[in-house]
Order: sequence, then C-alpha cells, then structure tokens
Amino acid sequence: MSKENKLLEFRNLVTEFHTEGNVVKAVNDISFILNRGETVGVVGESGSGKSVTSLSAMRLIPNPPGIISSGEIIFHKKNNTSTDLLKITEEEMRSFRGNDIAMIFQEPMTSLNPVFKCGDQVMEAIMLHQKLSKEEAKKLTIKLFEEVQLPTPERIFDTYPHQISGGQKQRVMIAMAMSCQPSILIADEPTTALDVTVQKTILQLMQNLQKEHNMGIMFITHDLGVIAELADKVIVMYKGKIVEQGNVWDIFTNPQHPYTKGLLACRPPLNKRYTSLPTVSDFMKTDASGQIIDNGISISQFTKKLEIKAGVREEKNKEIYKQDPILKIKNLKTYFPIRNGFFGGVTDYVKAVNNVSFDVYPGETLGLVGESGCGKTTIGRSVLRLEEPTEGEIIYKGKDVVKMGADELRSFRKEVQIIFQDPYSSLNPRMTIGNAIMEPMQVHNILENDEARKEKVKSLLEKVSLDPSHFYRYPHEFSGGQRQRIGIARALAVSPKFIICDESVSALDVSVQAQVLNLLNELKEEFGLTYIFISHDLSVVKYMSNRMVVMQEGKIEEKGDSDEIYNSPKTAYTKKLIDAVPEGKLEDIKKALFEKGIEVS
Repeated sequence: MSKENKLLEFRNLVTEFHTEGNVVKAVNDISFILNRGETVGVVGESGSGKSVTSLSAMRLIPNPPGIISSGEIIFHKKNNTSTDLLKITEEEMRSFRGNDIAMIFQEPMTSLNPVFKCGDQVMEAIMLHQKLSKEEAKKLTIKLFEEVQLPTPERIFDTYPHQISGGQKQRVMIAMAMSCQPSILIADEPTTALDVTVQKTILQLMQNLQKEHNMGIMFITHDLGVIAELADKVIVMYKGKIVEQGNVWDIFTNPQHPYTKGLLACRPPLNKRYTSLPTVSDFMKTDASGQIIDNGISISQFTKKLEIKAGVREEKNKEIYKQDPILKIKNLKTYFPIRNGFFGGVTDYVKAVNNVSFDVYPGETLGLVGESGCGKTTIGRSVLRLEEPTEGEIIYKGKDVVKMGADELRSFRKEVQIIFQDPYSSLNPRMTIGNAIMEPMQVHNILENDEARKEKVKSLLEKVSLDPSHFYRYPHEFSGGQRQRIGIARALAVSPKFIICDESVSALDVSVQAQVLNLLNELKEEFGLTYIFISHDLSVVKYMSNRMVVMQEGKIEEKGDSDEIYNSPKTAYTKKLIDAVPEGKLEDIKKALFEKGIEVS
C-alpha cells in the first residue's frame, strides 16, 4: 500500500494501567495500519485490549490509572505530512477529535448528556467544529438524522435521550460522529445491543458514508459475523496482544491461531444444530505462565462431533408436546397510557402487547424474537406481573396469574423466575453477590437458617462455574459474563420450574455467550426447567428453542417449530429478520470483496 493511502498507523503501542502496585499492559506492543477507504475489524473478547487501542488513538485514556507508556500513533494527512498523536498537546489533539477522527461508543446513553435534547447535542458539535449559524446547524442535524434513518427526525431533534430506544440513541451518536465528515471513524462495539435489522442498516449506512468520503473505519467488535460483512482486514486481539492479522478472506478460510478458530466456531449456526456450542477453550488452553497451548484441532473436525443426528430432536419434541401446557397465554393485552396536558390526562395508549396467545409446554424452550419495541420483554414482565396486564389470561398450572392475590403471587414467583438483560442494574452494587443470591431464599423462607443458605449459595456459584470464594465480592468486581452467571445463580436459588430469560446474553462476547447458553441448556436438563427465551438475535433464539414466536408491534407475526420458521418463513417480516443475521458465510465475504473490486479464489 502506498504511503499516500496510509491514514492511521500504530507502531509498537503499549498502554498500561497502574493500580495498587500492579501494572496491567492492556495493550502490549501492537502495530497495524489503517488505510484510506479501508475497514479494519479489531476483534477479541472483553479485556483483549481492543477498546483501549481505540481510546489510545483518541487520547482518551483516563490518567490516572492509565498511561500510554511507549509507541507511536501516526496520523497521515492528505498533503503527505504526518503527526504523531502522542506527541502533541491536549489543545492540538482537540482539533483532531471530531474533525479528523470521530468515535462512536458502545453505550450511547453514557455518551449523550441526559439533560440536553438530542438535536441540541449534535448541533453543539457542528457549531463547535464547522462554525455554522444555529439555523444552518439545525438544518444539517435534521439532514443527518434522516441519513441515519431516524423516524420523524424533527420529533427526535426535540426529544431527550431517555425518551428514545437504544437503537435510536446509537443513530444519534453516529449522526454526531459524521457531522464533521471525519477522515477516520472509530466504532467501538456500535451495534452490540441492537436488533439485527437495525444493525444491518447501520452497517450499510457506515459503508455508504465510507464510500462517499473515502473514510477509514476502525470497527471494534467481538462478533466475527459482523466483521465478515464489513471489514477488509482483521486484527485479532487476545490479552493485549495481536495474535493474528490478515485480510478477511484468509482469516475466515484459513485461521492460524487457535483463539481465532474459537471465536469463529462459537457463534450459533443457523443451518445446523449442535448438542452444545464450541467455546474458545475447546481450541486452546493456557499454561501456568499464560502461554497459549494449541489443542491442534480444526473447526470442521470439532463441530462435526457436535452435530445432532437427524431425528433425535424430532423424537424429543414429540415427548414434550404429548404433555399439557404448563403456561397458557390467552388474548393478552398490556397497554401503557400516554399522558398529556396540564392535568396529565390519558390521551392514548401504547399497545405494547396487543392480543397475544400462545402455550408453553413443560421442558420446552419457547423463543420470543423480534425487534426492540415489539412487545417481547413486556410479555415476559406481564407473565410475572411486573407489568400489570390490561386484559387477557395467564394460566400457570391451571391458575390465572392475573387474578392471584399477594400470597399466591409470591409462591408463583418462587416457581417462575426471570433473568434480566443487564445483570449489573439488577444487582445491588452495595450488596455482596453471595447476599444477593441468598436474598430471594430469605424472602421465600428456603432452608432453616442463613448458614444453610450460605452453603447452598456456594454450591450454586460452583454450578454456574464461579468460585465459592466469590461469595464476599461485589458486582463491580466481575465481568459482564460473570455477572450474568450470578443472575442465573440468583434465579436458581429458589429452585424454580420456569425461567424467563430476557435478552440474557445480548450484551456478552460471542465466546462468553456460548458458555452461558451451554450452561442454560445443562441446567435445563439437570433441573427439568422450562424457558421462555427472549432475544432480538434470531440465531441465538433458533439455537436455544424448540418453538419460536416472532413478534412485531405487539402482535404475533408467526409461530411454530424453530427450524421450520428459519427454513421457510411465512411472512416478509420474519424473512427480513433472518436475512439480517450476520452469519459470516464465505459466499457473503466473497460477494462483499467482489463489490470492492477484490477477487478471491
């Protein structure tokens, strides 16, 4: 690649965090180049150093405890001059941020100011960098909102961040990042918690903007399926180091490092069924000194052993559907009032769940799938009466949950538990995780005393692959995957028969997601559990569930056997959901490369 095409160059970058006498090299001697018009995908699990790499480029490492201790980050300008971003003053760096290098963060709610309207925040960035008038900045903001496909841009201009969905907040962030037409866009997990359809449009949007402006994109994700559709080059990071890098075709057709093989293998496949999902540890181990040991196994060798033989699933399903349903939902409606005016009168209703009926059988996993706002989470919350249904029946073991009094409802909630999407917000930050798991046992008077409960909690921690000594630690001391395991242990503490998993793996790395999905299936077999599994990720729902209910705008689009729905969807909406899933198929990579004028054999 000629010097003229170089845009951002990392040379032997080391970024450290100094805490309580320890030095952690979050980024450890990495080097790579981002060229004009190119997308570099940086892949790895949480803690691999990929986000720290991007924050180092933006000079946003919090100091203390972080410090960029050595290396260079060279920004190459169009006029053949270059600047080492690590050697300029903070004031000079501010002129690069936004104008030349823009960043989209993973969690838009923490990036947007909750006290200012969305439009004002984008306008502020435009007026700061482009010296436009307020009127011109407003016009440009609304145009940007249209470009990122926000519905009713004028309305969203005047809304606060908390009034719009996660996907819409992320689009506001992309509009802000693109407002100054930067040379480089750094996208840090920008689509992780988004619906697959929203994700697809955002990826397409970024590709269009890239073509238009010959922009370089550094796209950070844990999902190699997304990388396959977007990237030209792939950087695979593990514990602060680059373990493999190369063009996207070579990485997908012939991965060399066992960690890359593990990441490629652990996403649930849509075209086949496995007894359990592969995990990174199936392809590699680390010894006491942290050295990686290659298990010497190929992806195809390993996954072949996991494929479920024809007829096994069908026989199992026959046994499940011979029984009477454990849960019957009949004509369920859950509406939320819209209040307006000085006296707060009800002017209309949001029909979150609108006349929904389905059954769940003992030992079944029923998948609820659909985009944000389709009503799937509201169904889960309505079953537990965390949201009060407006109309309809929820019959559990012959009793209508809607008509239960306080005592009956308490014993019902002992049998039916929920695992929430965000384990951090559902755990009390001031309570040790041991006490958090023990709390529902105390509420329901399970076991004779706290000493016995403590022993049960320790055995539950082991059951979800955590150490019993973690009993005394606090939620902030754990990773996202570990916190999700704590949420699962908490749900199991009262020995439930039925668990509602509400987007319980959507924010996890694909490798950690595979471990948690395997754990949920193992626990299901061991304890004879029944699940409602709620997710916007159709590949995960298909893998987990016997049957699937596809929802849109509070109503059921279609329901039936998961494989049948995937193989022959009956509605255009379901087909759209399936088509939007990034599978990382070789023919898709070949097609994407061909469109860029690159041919592969």
